[in-house]
Amino acid sequence: MSVQTLIESKLTEQLSPQVILVENESHKHSRGENSHFKLTLVSDVFTGLRPVQRHQKVYGVLSAELEAGVHALAIHAYTPEEWQSRGEDVPVSPNCLGGSKHDKP
Repeated sequence: MSVQTLIESKLTEQLSPQVILVENESHKHSRGENSHFKLTLVSDVFTGLRPVQRHQKVYGVLSAELEAGVHALAIHAYTPEEWQSRGEDVPVSPNCLGGSKHDKP
Protein backbone atom coordinates (compact mmCIF):
# COMPACT_ATOMS: atom_id res chain seq x y z
CA MET A 1 0.00 0.00 0.00
CA SER A 2 1.41 3.42 -0.91
CA VAL A 3 2.07 6.00 1.80
CA GLN A 4 -0.62 8.23 0.29
CA THR A 5 -3.18 5.40 0.34
CA LEU A 6 -2.22 4.50 3.91
CA ILE A 7 -2.67 8.13 5.02
CA GLU A 8 -6.08 8.30 3.33
CA SER A 9 -7.16 5.01 4.87
CA LYS A 10 -6.12 5.87 8.42
CA LEU A 11 -7.64 9.35 8.35
CA THR A 12 -10.88 8.02 6.86
CA GLU A 13 -11.13 5.28 9.46
CA GLN A 14 -10.40 7.45 12.48
CA LEU A 15 -11.78 10.90 11.59
CA SER A 16 -14.76 10.02 9.35
CA PRO A 17 -14.23 12.97 7.01
CA GLN A 18 -16.90 14.11 4.58
CA VAL A 19 -14.08 15.37 2.36
CA ILE A 20 -10.54 14.01 2.27
CA LEU A 21 -7.93 15.12 -0.22
CA VAL A 22 -4.41 13.80 0.24
CA GLU A 23 -1.89 15.24 -2.20
CA ASN A 24 1.67 13.99 -2.44
CA GLU A 25 3.76 17.14 -2.94
CA SER A 26 7.12 15.41 -2.53
CA HIS A 27 8.10 16.22 -6.10
CA LYS A 28 8.33 19.89 -5.05
CA HIS A 29 10.89 19.11 -2.35
CA SER A 30 14.23 17.38 -1.95
CA ARG A 31 13.54 15.00 0.94
CA GLY A 32 12.36 11.94 -0.95
CA GLU A 33 9.49 10.37 -2.81
CA ASN A 34 6.96 10.19 0.05
CA SER A 35 8.08 13.02 2.29
CA HIS A 36 5.62 15.93 1.85
CA PHE A 37 1.83 15.75 1.81
CA LYS A 38 -0.98 18.27 1.77
CA LEU A 39 -4.13 17.20 3.58
CA THR A 40 -7.52 18.82 3.20
CA LEU A 41 -10.01 17.32 5.64
CA VAL A 42 -13.61 18.20 6.41
CA SER A 43 -15.06 16.48 9.44
CA ASP A 44 -17.54 17.01 12.25
CA VAL A 45 -14.75 15.77 14.55
CA PHE A 46 -13.16 19.23 14.24
CA THR A 47 -16.21 21.07 15.60
CA GLY A 48 -15.28 23.10 18.68
CA LEU A 49 -11.54 22.48 18.28
CA ARG A 50 -8.91 25.17 17.74
CA PRO A 51 -6.63 24.72 14.71
CA VAL A 52 -3.76 23.39 16.85
CA GLN A 53 -6.08 20.76 18.38
CA ARG A 54 -7.19 19.70 14.89
CA HIS A 55 -3.57 19.29 13.83
CA GLN A 56 -2.81 17.30 16.97
CA LYS A 57 -5.61 14.87 16.08
CA VAL A 58 -4.14 14.36 12.61
CA TYR A 59 -0.62 13.96 14.01
CA GLY A 60 -1.93 11.37 16.45
CA VAL A 61 -3.52 9.33 13.66
CA LEU A 62 -0.41 9.52 11.49
CA SER A 63 2.29 9.17 14.17
CA ALA A 64 3.74 5.99 12.64
CA GLU A 65 4.03 7.60 9.19
CA LEU A 66 5.70 10.69 10.66
CA GLU A 67 8.24 8.47 12.40
CA ALA A 68 8.82 6.45 9.22
CA GLY A 69 9.82 9.20 6.81
CA VAL A 70 6.93 11.59 6.21
CA HIS A 71 8.74 14.86 6.77
CA ALA A 72 5.95 17.41 6.38
CA LEU A 73 2.17 17.65 6.44
CA ALA A 74 0.32 20.74 5.31
CA ILE A 75 -2.95 20.29 7.20
CA HIS A 76 -6.12 22.13 6.25
CA ALA A 77 -8.79 20.89 8.66
CA TYR A 78 -12.33 22.28 8.51
CA THR A 79 -15.77 21.68 9.91
CA PRO A 80 -18.46 21.20 7.23
CA GLU A 81 -19.71 24.73 7.88
CA GLU A 82 -16.23 26.25 7.50
CA TRP A 83 -15.68 24.28 4.29
CA GLN A 84 -18.93 25.60 2.82
CA SER A 85 -18.15 29.17 3.87
CA ARG A 86 -14.78 28.89 2.02
CA GLY A 87 -16.66 27.88 -1.11
CA GLU A 88 -15.12 24.38 -0.84
CA ASP A 89 -11.84 25.90 -1.99
CA VAL A 90 -8.65 23.86 -1.51
CA PRO A 91 -5.75 26.07 -0.37
CA VAL A 92 -2.84 26.43 -2.79
CA SER A 93 0.55 25.30 -1.52
CA PRO A 94 3.44 27.75 -1.67
CA ASN A 95 6.53 26.86 -3.66
CA CYS A 96 9.32 25.15 -1.78
CA LEU A 97 11.99 27.60 -0.60
CA GLY A 98 14.63 24.91 -0.91
CA GLY A 99 15.89 25.05 2.67
CA SER A 100 16.61 21.34 2.86
CA LYS A 101 18.56 21.47 -0.41
CA HIS A 102 21.23 23.45 1.38
CA ASP A 103 21.16 21.59 4.70
CA LYS A 104 23.98 19.22 5.45
CA PRO A 105 22.99 15.72 6.65
